[in-house]
Amino acid sequence: MAQGMELLDNGTKVFTGPGAAFGTDALLLARFAMPRRKETALDLCSGCGIVALAWHDARHRGPCTAVELDADASALCRRAVQETPGAEHITALCTDLRTFCKSGPEQGKYDFAACNPPYFTGGYVSPDARRATARHDGSCTMQDVAACAARALHDGGKLALCHRPEQMAAVFAALCAVGLEPKRVALVRKDEHSKPWLFLVEAQKGRKPGIRWEEDVLTGNGVRYGR
Repeated sequence: MAQGMELLDNGTKVFTGPGAAFGTDALLLARFAMPRRKETALDLCSGCGIVALAWHDARHRGPCTAVELDADASALCRRAVQETPGAEHITALCTDLRTFCKSGPEQGKYDFAACNPPYFTGGYVSPDARRATARHDGSCTMQDVAACAARALHDGGKLALCHRPEQMAAVFAALCAVGLEPKRVALVRKDEHSKPWLFLVEAQKGRKPGIRWEEDVLTGNGVRYGR
């Protein structure tokens, strides 16, 4: 698998490859909400591990499991962990989140989770199987993500995710159906005159309704990272 390598702000390595790159949405998600320094964390649909690695770069040091279905992408995360000093607290786990944490000690273990899920439910599907899996929800629906997070988080645990604005109602419905209550929301725009192209939400397990709308995130010409 052809590979590239990026360096995050504090020198954490991120390896990328075809169908296993990362974009602005993943960086925004990692910065919007992150686990406290020693909390047990879960990065769902982790791809090359960008969210887990960005958390590490921001000084998270608690146990972190990066769950990814694609073996090549998971291997990229594993390599980054091996080549980044002090990143051994991240475990790259190649498995299907639809079956992850259905029984055993993983249930209710996690303080914090994040997911950058496949956004698209229809339309053009790439002939490249890896790219199609990363972009379309055939192997991972919003209901799958919400159910996995609900199993993995303890009461009061949090899930952060990003998605397209046109899917907001469906996302909120999927979260609420499994007891994950949306608590913080922010819209992402290029500038104050542009329509939002992404939203970020943090939900909490087992809490009462009540959403705090935060200031819009303006990306301008992109989101800076690295050196």
